[in-house]
Amino acid sequence: MSERAPAGIDVHTPNVARIYDYMLGGKDNFAADREAAEQILKSFPESREGVRVNREFLGNAVRYLADEAGIRQFIDIGAGLPTQRNVHEVAHSVDKTARTVYVDNDPIVCVHGRALLANTPTVAMVDADLREPDTLRAKVAATTLIDFEEPVALLMVAVLHFLEDPYDNVAQLRDMLPPGSHMVITHMSMQEKRSTDTDSVREVYSRASSGVYPRTVPDIRRFFGPYEVLTPDHFISPHILSRFAPLGWAAVAKHPS
Repeated sequence: MSERAPAGIDVHTPNVARIYDYMLGGKDNFAADREAAEQILKSFPESREGVRVNREFLGNAVRYLADEAGIRQFIDIGAGLPTQRNVHEVAHSVDKTARTVYVDNDPIVCVHGRALLANTPTVAMVDADLREPDTLRAKVAATTLIDFEEPVALLMVAVLHFLEDPYDNVAQLRDMLPPGSHMVITHMSMQEKRSTDTDSVREVYSRASSGVYPRTVPDIRRFFGPYEVLTPDHFISPHILSRFAPLGWAAVAKHPS
């Protein structure tokens, strides 16, 4: 991408989605994003590996849900910029009729998403914020792709650690899901053994479009509420899990009914 951008897009303030894109080797980022990413990498060398493993985990989780769990509806909140192994592509590798709605509150994400998905009738992109669950549900429902009477996979991958206190919002979204539904969460964790200057990473993100709030594993598990957290070997190989463990925590959980 050149340093010119659509009207209304701030290229001078680092953007979380574009930082993530840069770390994945994408091209949808600007100088401010690349500079912020390099600062994060200096303080947190494992972060590039973290975003790659996170993406690998996402793909494996979606494949498990589409194949073994039989899920045909996916809502990906905080989807970020379109990149390799998108949720709908993985789901379609199992069943071409699977439907996906991507949700993001970032205008550049929505512009890119709608352009990419314009000719894919089973996929939509909506501009919504998980901190406004009722509005988000209404916008998702308006796409007519998601039937909230049937099982849904709700994905919140590498998004909750950018919010200061989203527990009530996540609980509202979780409670909207019918029996048979699943949730997928990945989250930056607070680990005792990590070569990370956490304060420096937080300082970089504080100048970007969002702050960052790592949590302990018990605090991350709270997002699932009464849902049953599945054992890792249901959806991810041990070697991938071991690579992710020092960086964050990830899980798939099933509706308790």
